[in-house]
Amino acid sequence: MSMPDARRSHHADALVQGRLLSGWLPATRNDLHNKFIKHIIQEAQNESMPYARPSHYADALQQGLLGSGWLPATVDDLDKFIKHEIQDAQNEDLVYHPVIQEFKDLIENDPAIHTKFIQMFKAIPQPATVSDYETLLMLLNRAVCRVPTYDPSPYDSNEEFSGFYIHAILMAVIVNKHGCNAFVDNRVHKQFCKIQSVWRNFYKTPASADQLTVENGGWLSPNVIKIFETYVGNFMEAFECDPDEPHWGFDSWDHFFTRAFRPPMRPLEFPDNPSIINSACESTVFRIAPNIQETDMFKLKQQNYSLKGMLDNDPLAPRFAGGTVYQAFLSTTDYQRWHSPVSGRIIKTRVVPGTYCTLAPALCDDDAVLKTTQTYLIAVATRAIVFIESDNPNIGLMCFIAVGTIEISSCEITVQEGSNVKRGDQLGIFHSGGSAHCLIFRPETKLEFIVDEHTGHVPLRSAIARALSNSDN
Repeated sequence: MSMPDARRSHHADALVQGRLLSGWLPATRNDLHNKFIKHIIQEAQNESMPYARPSHYADALQQGLLGSGWLPATVDDLDKFIKHEIQDAQNEDLVYHPVIQEFKDLIENDPAIHTKFIQMFKAIPQPATVSDYETLLMLLNRAVCRVPTYDPSPYDSNEEFSGFYIHAILMAVIVNKHGCNAFVDNRVHKQFCKIQSVWRNFYKTPASADQLTVENGGWLSPNVIKIFETYVGNFMEAFECDPDEPHWGFDSWDHFFTRAFRPPMRPLEFPDNPSIINSACESTVFRIAPNIQETDMFKLKQQNYSLKGMLDNDPLAPRFAGGTVYQAFLSTTDYQRWHSPVSGRIIKTRVVPGTYCTLAPALCDDDAVLKTTQTYLIAVATRAIVFIESDNPNIGLMCFIAVGTIEISSCEITVQEGSNVKRGDQLGIFHSGGSAHCLIFRPETKLEFIVDEHTGHVPLRSAIARALSNSDN
């Protein structure tokens, strides 16, 4: 028997006697080749969507960031929301904002970009609410100088949500391969950065405070304030504000979004124990991952972290290889400032500009959409990186990362390199929208976590872990 024939024979033996018999695959070569694979081919040929099938699109909306309160919670509500926006936009005289006109010119005057946008909309399951780039531009034009609302929707839905309009519009078009390809194009990205800049600057103007009212649909209305009070108790006692002043003393929507806690709200837990690591944000635990690798790629299902990606190839990244990542995300109504989890010295800070509007490739897969997206965003979203040398030698060098998710958040670092911080001191602020954060520890830092992925909401400055000494090991 020749070597190739022998290999084929061994291969057949492996199929019949090896893993096939374990239940992972059909038990015989005949079943594998003639039934299972033929069935897969037939199913593939019957699929009209090569990337994101409608059911996957629904999963992305229902299990992803929509479920966190930033947007309508279901596909139907999102579609109703966008249809309502389209109807309102069609009833208005269309005069493009200069930054949207620039975007339109870019799409129509560059053949390669125009092709990407045409392909993007062809790949969306039909019938699509946003079916062409002209509708996309019309909606972006309407959204660019508007403040989000948080109210019962005006289209017969019982859901309450925060209407981040640009996010809602884009969620309808970027959940496929062509959509991702279009928005990671450097020219599109630069133009979208301009759009985001206009949007964020508007949020800092007095005109943006118009939605800060007690009327139905306003951010200070009783039904919304009740939601804000879920974890903090009485809003007026928890946050710095003055109900006797216009807009309760907030001079812009950004001022409201970045509102500060009133002292002594969220006191430091275990202040006399330097081994305690405290929560850096008011947030919900997403994942605790040990043994992170320097160059792991983001893989479907496996969800491996890449230190080089997270830390943007910083020279300090190799020191964290084999260490631990703690990740948590913030919801619409959470406090949006970040605080130091340890006492120590600020070694290095930097803000890494991200790629707007990209979702993980696994959004084309079947489940675990939120997990894939949250992990992927750490390496592609706008993020602030703060390295801290802890005063506790059992902790040593650690890193805090603030992650601005999807198309909105910007990250402002408020500490200086070389300065000293105490546990609980402010490090920075999220502006404008969705956010998450990570704590990264070196492999030499041995930790005993007090929280886990099932803990849920974790208050700011509460204890999340304890650093172990050699005597503890």
